Amino acid sequence: MSALAAVRAAAGLDAYLELLELRLERAVGSHPGVVGRIGTETLSAGGKRLRPVLVFLATPPELREDERPLAAGTAVELVHMATLVHDDLLDAAALRRGRPTVWAAHGPDAARAAGDYLFARAFAELAATGDARAVSLLAGAALSLARGEALQRRQARRPDTTVEEYLERCSLKTGKLFEAACLLGGGRDGLGAFGLALGIAFQIADDILDCAGTPGATGKPRGLDLRDGTPTLPLILAAREDRTIARALAGEDVPDALARVAATGALFEAREVALGYARAARAALDGEYERDTLEPLTRVVVDREA
Repeated sequence: MSALAAVRAAAGLDAYLELLELRLERAVGSHPGVVGRIGTETLSAGGKRLRPVLVFLATPPELREDERPLAAGTAVELVHMATLVHDDLLDAAALRRGRPTVWAAHGPDAARAAGDYLFARAFAELAATGDARAVSLLAGAALSLARGEALQRRQARRPDTTVEEYLERCSLKTGKLFEAACLLGGGRDGLGAFGLALGIAFQIADDILDCAGTPGATGKPRGLDLRDGTPTLPLILAAREDRTIARALAGEDVPDALARVAATGALFEAREVALGYARAARAALDGEYERDTLEPLTRVVVDREA
């Protein structure tokens, strides 16, 4: 059985995901108007729903049919959707999942409003449960997302960005929402550490795909990070070996830059770092009863094509 099949075979997960889609549709469609329509369009583009899956798998089996895992999964996915809408606007990205991004289709004002709407709907879903701790957890993750985005702006066009600075950004922009998803499900520190390490591994793999992925699988062109001057791990490592890549990351036009990145071996080095974080995530599961269902995710997030 593949790692992905092992995850999908978890008892009750398919039913949970079906209910999740209905809950998401209800949440984004609750307020008629432009932002509601854009929210529905964004939802219909699909997605991995990985963060709600983390909520479900981190929830003790006897509590998985309760209302709270469903509300938490809905909220965490809406926050993720909101960040994608805002990130695409900030990055001037034209495509996501093979479709025009919200800002490309509707303009920057509508994209800002739609992202804010999705954030608001996320916290409304969670607040309705009356669980103040859950609201606080998600609010903390949302703050980390904002800090991570600000850090990315400060690092832009800086080929001398260190690996440590990059990893801090990964922790804030991706890892903290994974961590929150696990804590919303289980609440134990071990699961939070698992989610944080898993999120960093996921982001490194995403950044490798930006350099070497197949556009038909990823739904967007290769090299967007290089175009935007975003110093990701493969680009940082490659820039150390090839100063031409450093100049490209700083904004110089280098037509064969991605080929030069691959030639340095930086993609392999970056993958090794991602695998290290995947191992750290597995180690955090020692003694956790959810280990059998959560551990396959440490392979899924690194060994993927989209």
